[in-house]
Amino acid sequence: MKLSKRSSLVDVAVATGDALRRAGIRAVLTGGACANLYSGGAYQSSDADFVLAGRHSTSDVDRALSTLGFAREGDRYVHRLISFFVEFPTGPLGIGRDLRIRPVWRSRRAAKTLSLSATDACRDRLAAFYFWNDRQSLAAAVAIAVCHHVAFAKIRTWSQSEGHAEGYIVFLGELRRSRAARRPLKKRPRTSPKG
Repeated sequence: MKLSKRSSLVDVAVATGDALRRAGIRAVLTGGACANLYSGGAYQSSDADFVLAGRHSTSDVDRALSTLGFAREGDRYVHRLISFFVEFPTGPLGIGRDLRIRPVWRSRRAAKTLSLSATDACRDRLAAFYFWNDRQSLAAAVAIAVCHHVAFAKIRTWSQSEGHAEGYIVFLGELRRSRAARRPLKKRPRTSPKG
């Protein structure tokens, strides 16, 4: 996948994951770019975060990303044509205290990348809401749950284990409001004026 000025964040994320995969580097898309992928673009981010699994040298990552036109500047990778950048937060891959994350493959055109599942992307955004009261992340979690099937029992159990059962209730309330707002209004039957 070739990147250009018109490339979306999802294009950048999937192309990056694919370049890493082709270089033998196991990396999982997380964070805002993953939320963007699952929310249909409702959640915006300026970067694509990947957590590396296993030991990979910086020079290996440099080489893999240079095939897309990225160059390392400090702790991020930038591209001269696009405003999105790529970062590699320190692992291990986890959501709150849960380190048993099972990534899934996501494809776009001929490229594919490992990413969090829709359920885990939802939990990832809820973690930002629970721990930092980030309302934008709550909105992202809601958008993911509206657009994709998520495992509510898993999210509820995890929320309780993180000590945020009340936050989960807030999430469900926002989800109900969002779904209600999306439903078309029922048309009232026409009545003829009396007189």
